[in-house]
Amino acid sequence: MNHESSILPRAAHSLDTIIESANKLSAVKKSDLHAGDRVYVKTLNSHYALSVVGNGTYRVSGGWFDRKGLSPAIVTVAGCTWGGSVIKVDVVAACGLSLEFGNRLVTSPVQKIFLLPHASQN
Repeated sequence: MNHESSILPRAAHSLDTIIESANKLSAVKKSDLHAGDRVYVKTLNSHYALSVVGNGTYRVSGGWFDRKGLSPAIVTVAGCTWGGSVIKVDVVAACGLSLEFGNRLVTSPVQKIFLLPHASQN
């Protein structure tokens, strides 16, 4: 599954606009993932590889984690933000939004997402 970005403007959003746009996002939902699934995320500035461990945790490498010498790191994903304090908690990645990890790291906006299901899930 390949998702392309439909970048939302970073200007201030009204709550109604955010709710309306949330239903149209190209995203990978947490509830659709299983242990062993991989999610590859290209942001404006980096690339991340997330492997589902289970119990809400992911083995993450790439981007900031590589630059800090922390790859692979086991972290949670808080969700995705529009660039402020509003967070969509049911997704791992959504095009146009910034991915927020459980360690409070917020990425640049997501450009592309590729989901690779675990072989046993086919």
